[in-house]
Amino acid sequence: MEFNLTEWLNLVARWVHVFAGILWVGQTYYFTWLDGRLHEEENVWMVHSGGFYSVEKKPSPKIDPARLHWFRWEAALTWLSGAVLLVLVYYHGGMMVDADVADISAGRAAIIGVAAIALAWVVYDLLWLSPLGKSETLGAVISFVLLVGASYALVHLLSGRAAYMHIGAMMGTIMAANVWMRILPAQRRLVAALAAGTPPDVALAARAKSRSKHNTFMAVPVVLIMISNHFPTATYGSRYNWIVLSVLVLLGWAAAKLIRRA
Repeated sequence: MEFNLTEWLNLVARWVHVFAGILWVGQTYYFTWLDGRLHEEENVWMVHSGGFYSVEKKPSPKIDPARLHWFRWEAALTWLSGAVLLVLVYYHGGMMVDADVADISAGRAAIIGVAAIALAWVVYDLLWLSPLGKSETLGAVISFVLLVGASYALVHLLSGRAAYMHIGAMMGTIMAANVWMRILPAQRRLVAALAAGTPPDVALAARAKSRSKHNTFMAVPVVLIMISNHFPTATYGSRYNWIVLSVLVLLGWAAAKLIRRA
């Protein structure tokens, strides 16, 4: 039997990507649910497997930073394994271009894909740091319009499947960057303030919470895009693939809103 290194790398990366994503999305939604319950109750009682658990929220606790449990590596592993898959399947695997869509080289298509992913984070971050981002509704509308524009552009430059995957990679990168560049730094500053005996910055906590909320809304469309390659006729292979993707993103956001309230 011939050993195929690329296939084994693909399998391992996909295995890590899916499992790390389960851990990341699961703990994100769990803490979102928990925070919502703690707005209604002083402490939340839960039962799981063979134990009972009581959880309460402390805005300004006296804690030992060394005993804190951080949640960060799930995001890092999901993003890194996703990046490996993107290289293996698309950049190295020759699935970036479609002659019926655009007459460009695989190298140029890869540059477009990488640039789109990087630009997505920059535009998203600047938007939500700007005065426009102070209105959650306006920020969401602008974000959706930009996403629709990116979808339209990519499906007219890359193969349909590659375009879908890069929209997913754009949102996945934003989610991971939110964790490592906005949420974790804010948490470190909050912990440092508590360790110094000073009141934590409420605005800093609110900003980190907002980015975590964004991640819960992006997670559902990202998972949908991950499995879309199994349904080419309905998704990326459709004549109206960018419209289909835009509608599915909206449906994903609606589903996330319901899940967050469950």
